[in-house]
Amino acid sequence: MIKCIAVDDEPLALEIMEDYIRKVPFLTLAGKFENAATALRFIQDEPVDLVFLDIKMPDITGIQFLKSLKYPPMVVFTTAYGEYALDGFNLDVVDYLLKPVPFERFLKAAAKASETWSVTQQKNVSAGNTALPPMDATWVNDYIFIKTEYKIIKINLEDILFIEALKDYTKIYTQNLPVLTLRSLKSFETRLPADKFIRVHRSYLVSLNKINCVEKNTVMIANQSIPISDGYRDRFYDVINRNS
Repeated sequence: MIKCIAVDDEPLALEIMEDYIRKVPFLTLAGKFENAATALRFIQDEPVDLVFLDIKMPDITGIQFLKSLKYPPMVVFTTAYGEYALDGFNLDVVDYLLKPVPFERFLKAAAKASETWSVTQQKNVSAGNTALPPMDATWVNDYIFIKTEYKIIKINLEDILFIEALKDYTKIYTQNLPVLTLRSLKSFETRLPADKFIRVHRSYLVSLNKINCVEKNTVMIANQSIPISDGYRDRFYDVINRNS
C-alpha cells in the first residue's frame, strides 16, 4: 500500500480527494489537512509515500512546502491554476492535476505514483531491502489480478493471447474479452514468466503458447497479425529455434 495524505485549504476539495483515494486499492489515506504547516508537522512524525498537494494556500504554498522538505515524498500537485505546471516539472512531481479533477484523471496520476514507487522499491530490494512494491497487477502462480476501471479482475495466464501497449493504457487480449489497465507493458514483460511470454515489438508482448505461425516478420495469434520489430527479432528467433 502507498501511504498518502491530502493537503488543501478547500474542505470540499479535501473531501473529493479523500473519496478518490479510498476508491483506489493500492492507496491508503494517512491524513488530510487544510494547511501545509499542519501537514508538515505530521509527516515529520509519520513519514508518508505520497502527498496530494494544493499549490495556492495561505501562509505556506504547496511549492514552499515541497521545497522545505529535505527528503520529499512523491507529490501530485492539485490546483485550479495551470500556470504552475513548469514549477511542478522543475520540482520533479509525479503529476499535475487541474481542478475540478475527474476520477479517471486522478486514477492515472495514482498509477504513475505506483509505477514510480515500484521502481524505488525494486532498487531497495536490489540493495538488500526486501520490501515489496504495491502493484495494480499482482502475479500469483498461474494467474494475475488486474486493476481496471473500478474493479480488480482475475486473469489466468493461460488465457492471455498477447498484450498491446497503447497511448495511455495497456490492453490485455484474452480468450474472452480484452482488458484495459494503466500498468505499463514493461512491467508485464519483467514480471510475467519469460518461458511463456516474449516481447516481439515495443508495443507487443505475446504468449509463446498461443502462436499459430511465424511468417517473415509477423506472428499470427488468433487470426491477429502482430509485427516483429528489428530490435526484438534476434532474441525471438533464438527462443523459437530452441523450442523447435
